[in-house]
Amino acid sequence: MLHSYRKSNGDNIALTSRSAVLLLKCLGEAQMVDDSLLLFKELNSSSKSCGLCNELLKGLFKSGRIDDALHVLDEMLERDSNFPPDDFTGEVVFGVLGKQEHHGRRFADKEVVGLVTKLCEHGVFPDAFKLTQMITKMCRHRKNGVAWEVLHAVMRLGGAVAVKAASCNALLAGLGRERDTQRMNKLMAEMEEMGIKPSVVTFGILVNHLCKARRIDEALEVFDKLRGKGEGNNRFDVEPDVVLFNTLIDGLCKVGREEHGLSLLEKMKTTKQSRPNAITYNCLIDGFCKAGNIGKARMLYSQMIEEGVQPSVVTLNTLVNGLCKHGKVHNAVEFFSEMKGKGLQGNAVTYTALISAFCGVNNIDKAMQYFDEMLTSGCSPDAIVYYSLINGLSIAGRMDDASVVVSRLKRAGFGLDVACYNVLINGFCKKKKLERVYEMLNEMEETGVKPDIVTYNTLVSYLGKIGDFATASKVMKRMMKEGLQPSVVTYGAIIHAYCLKENVDEAMKIFEEMCSKSKVPPNTVIYSILIDALCKNSNVERAVSLMDDMKTKGVRPNTTTYNAIFKGVRDKKMLQKAFELMDRMIEDACSPDYITMEILTEWFNAVGEIEKLKCFVEGYPVSSSYASSPTSNCML
Repeated sequence: MLHSYRKSNGDNIALTSRSAVLLLKCLGEAQMVDDSLLLFKELNSSSKSCGLCNELLKGLFKSGRIDDALHVLDEMLERDSNFPPDDFTGEVVFGVLGKQEHHGRRFADKEVVGLVTKLCEHGVFPDAFKLTQMITKMCRHRKNGVAWEVLHAVMRLGGAVAVKAASCNALLAGLGRERDTQRMNKLMAEMEEMGIKPSVVTFGILVNHLCKARRIDEALEVFDKLRGKGEGNNRFDVEPDVVLFNTLIDGLCKVGREEHGLSLLEKMKTTKQSRPNAITYNCLIDGFCKAGNIGKARMLYSQMIEEGVQPSVVTLNTLVNGLCKHGKVHNAVEFFSEMKGKGLQGNAVTYTALISAFCGVNNIDKAMQYFDEMLTSGCSPDAIVYYSLINGLSIAGRMDDASVVVSRLKRAGFGLDVACYNVLINGFCKKKKLERVYEMLNEMEETGVKPDIVTYNTLVSYLGKIGDFATASKVMKRMMKEGLQPSVVTYGAIIHAYCLKENVDEAMKIFEEMCSKSKVPPNTVIYSILIDALCKNSNVERAVSLMDDMKTKGVRPNTTTYNAIFKGVRDKKMLQKAFELMDRMIEDACSPDYITMEILTEWFNAVGEIEKLKCFVEGYPVSSSYASSPTSNCML
């Protein structure tokens, strides 16, 4: 055919418009795009028609030749064009603009708005389906501004027939995802002006948006308007569907208004087209589980079964997770077994909840049992399952088993994060396996995981405990070189280590350096460690001065602190100081424990001051009545 055309063209025989279309169609089917373009350029204007251009556009768009297609459109859209666009042109162009994927480059935002506008100016409008398709695509690509311009171009240029509720719904959904409340309200007002009646989907989008923004009362107002309960012109007789009910119930449960959600469930039961389904019950069960009302959640599950609504794996996971989170792991296991007996198998989420729960209560054997069952059932563990097991095994001191799980984690394609490395390093430190600790540190460096303050604190604490203060000092220097400043835990670890080695002088040097050079103030734990160590070293006066220092700096002593200083002043027979400290303990609202009472009872019995101890226990000052007789009234 192309050869025949060339021959006739050489003989100055012009193609008819119909013949040109037929030839172009054949070239298009043969994917001879370049020949199609060449033919179009060679044809004289009398042979060109809108039908010919449409056929060429189809082929160009199909081949991804976007720029060439736009050049053809430019010719068609010229003011005095002999072949202006028709409805079929619009069908081709709007179809391409609405496709999720197409060959060739993407259209620029300006090109999209420009094409729609120019076609509408020529009286070519997208139908409701094509318009909705275009807006949906733009909104999914987070181009709400472009979608807004396209819809309003169609509205402005007279394409009101195409603008239906579905097109507006598509734009409302996009605006809702971006939380653009202002434009949502504006579009709703424009729909009312144009007489476009909102559908149940429209209200579903609005309610969903308001629920996600936790504006539940406004969502309830919209729901009332939907059912014709609004006032004046704000009334719409639209029957809510199950999706809308579920959206609102879920929103209510997420803000702790489960009982209100329950009342909506009862309303659903009175309608034929909005009967509660598994999603309805799942939302409510989840809400009551999170509120700690497990009994109500179980009751809803029973009600669900009675109503003939089949529970899903989501129902199973919601109840298992809720029971585990509230310490009812045994009940969770029983419920899981019951569901398996009914043919409902768990998934990775079910096993993750159970494994994490058993790790949390230090029942590692049971956690491992469910891990093995998970693998056998064909569920692929996620990183959370592996991390839970590694953490639980490390805390339990089962480092060999933890290492096995680490190997499985790596084979599954996951990597360790800094938190997981810290757990392992801490576990190996407790087992005194320094070579494995360094192995972990080397692995962190190789995989690009930077140690954090917890990593360094763990190392400093361990090195201090084994008396390797030189290496501990090097670790602290490296930590600071990495831009991490020693925390109160770091200082506490090294101070505690020196005290354990009975090197209190060195511990005090670190303490003084902490107070003078660092920006980290000592806390109650550090003061307690030093006071206890000083008293054991018979340096009670210095321990008392630290108690005074705590008062000056506003650091509140705890019962452990007081017990340490009471032992010290007892050994030094500093009775008056003991009375002062007892009064201070009352002022600090610090309750004595059995150790406090044991220290003071034995001492005060020996020195005949048991009445003062009674006053102290009853919360009355004792030092002011020191000169009085032992039988003086505490109330004086």
